[in-house]
Amino acid sequence: MIRAALIDLDGTLLDTAPDLAAAANATLAELGMRRLDAGEVREFIGKGIAALVRRCLESAAGRAPDGRLYESALERFARHYERLNGCASSLYPGVEEGLAAMKARGLRLACVTNKASRFTDPLLASSRLAGYFDQVVTSDRAGQRKPDPGPFLFACRALGVAPPEAAVIGDSANDAVGGRRAGCRVLLVPYGYREGQDVRAIECDGIVASLIDAANLLSPQS
Repeated sequence: MIRAALIDLDGTLLDTAPDLAAAANATLAELGMRRLDAGEVREFIGKGIAALVRRCLESAAGRAPDGRLYESALERFARHYERLNGCASSLYPGVEEGLAAMKARGLRLACVTNKASRFTDPLLASSRLAGYFDQVVTSDRAGQRKPDPGPFLFACRALGVAPPEAAVIGDSANDAVGGRRAGCRVLLVPYGYREGQDVRAIECDGIVASLIDAANLLSPQS
């Protein structure tokens, strides 16, 4: 019996890459470094903002950044991203309909993301998704980042369900590996951000075209 869905944010609910790329390039411009193509930044999304900033610096400079540059870039990025967060992000097709169907079928919902709460909460509010979720689990609230199973275990405890009663819905190996380690079922969408990895090469329990298809598979009676 599946009683809850634990759903990734970036690349599963929302296409946030335009805002992340804009913040990254504003940061690089301040540091006097070359701009990156938005498609390249998209491939760096998945393991949280700290990893994204480090990857952008490495790509722009052609080498690993020193600690002072990295810390400066991280602070600048956070400032730019707070300003740009949600401006050009968009819902993927079927997201609202899928969430509404899951709620109607009695599933408990949690958004589980590697983003920090300072970015996650305003983004869910501006995209009108906040009301669908019983819990929002961020990297700072859980104290861990995917692919660590910790965020999913945190979500299960917060929702009052056992891990085998929860299904993770995500777009990448970070979601699949973390979900499996937590003892949850895993469904992946074929769009989103996978750091260049083919979704068919990621071990999961199924690939669903949209959250509507996920809702059709998941219900308390499944």
